[in-house]
Amino acid sequence: MKSAKVLRISVTDRCDLRCVYCMPETGVKLLRPADLLTYEEIELVARGAMAAGVRKFRITGGEPLVRRGVEILVGKLARLRPDDLALTTNGLHLAGMAATLKAAGLRRVTISLDTLRRERFETISRRKGFDRIFAGIEAARRAGLVPVKINTVVIRGVNDDEVEDFVRFAERQEIEVRFIELMPTSGLGPECKELGSWRPSLFVKGEDVRQRIGETFGPLEPVDDADGVARVYRLARGARVGFITPISDPFCRGCERLRLGPDGRLKLCLFDKDGIDLRKVLRGKKARPGELAALLRMALVEKERWERGSLAALSSDMFKTGG
Repeated sequence: MKSAKVLRISVTDRCDLRCVYCMPETGVKLLRPADLLTYEEIELVARGAMAAGVRKFRITGGEPLVRRGVEILVGKLARLRPDDLALTTNGLHLAGMAATLKAAGLRRVTISLDTLRRERFETISRRKGFDRIFAGIEAARRAGLVPVKINTVVIRGVNDDEVEDFVRFAERQEIEVRFIELMPTSGLGPECKELGSWRPSLFVKGEDVRQRIGETFGPLEPVDDADGVARVYRLARGARVGFITPISDPFCRGCERLRLGPDGRLKLCLFDKDGIDLRKVLRGKKARPGELAALLRMALVEKERWERGSLAALSSDMFKTGG
């Protein structure tokens, strides 16, 4: 039986988009380069994670492709021979990097895309670059970074009228689209003039999205080859759609994901405020592989008891912790 344990590795808190639910338009205070884990340090943590039973790595950000030489890290992780090695990206730089990432050992990519309309993309992301994302999708397919998956955060009154369009897009492109519930994140603050704050009027339940799709396209058949926290279905015409429902149907008890921030903090969850300072361990003394593995094992045990708390008290720096 394959391990379900996953380490999500955020390599940077920088991003060249300013999506309304993730980051204020003015940006945030970024980490100093010296405070980022080096690729060599990340490799040491990854080795410890594998010794603790982790067999899957996800490279995230911020936007991971804005960190110089990220293909070097991909190569280091690939040589550890995990069961899966994937990267989540906004797609802006993917067209020029897909072949290099594949050659380094990356298996597949997930692309964050919240709209199929150019003007709306610029409203949600507060930046341009719409066409570059679609060029990135095509480049990923040509390079063999498959299956390509699309992550779409559904926000009422912003993009919830595109659910059916995304299903048709998934069918045409032969990709999997995953609809994600809006979560309380740092972009949803008073300075976010587009949305203001996380509130029920913005929220769309994953089950409501699933019912809409069923009414339009017919029955959704669960698929057996899905992994991770998404519930994935196949439609009669072949499209694959998934639903990630951290708010309406939390999956905390079945989640075996840990998150390594760019500053070296190992967190149990997107909403874990503290975490374990692995950078201090790595730099305070020469960390032995066994010591790192012990810390990862301890985190996985703590994960089994994790309670995220009430929704009203939740918030996350998604740009730093990784989506």
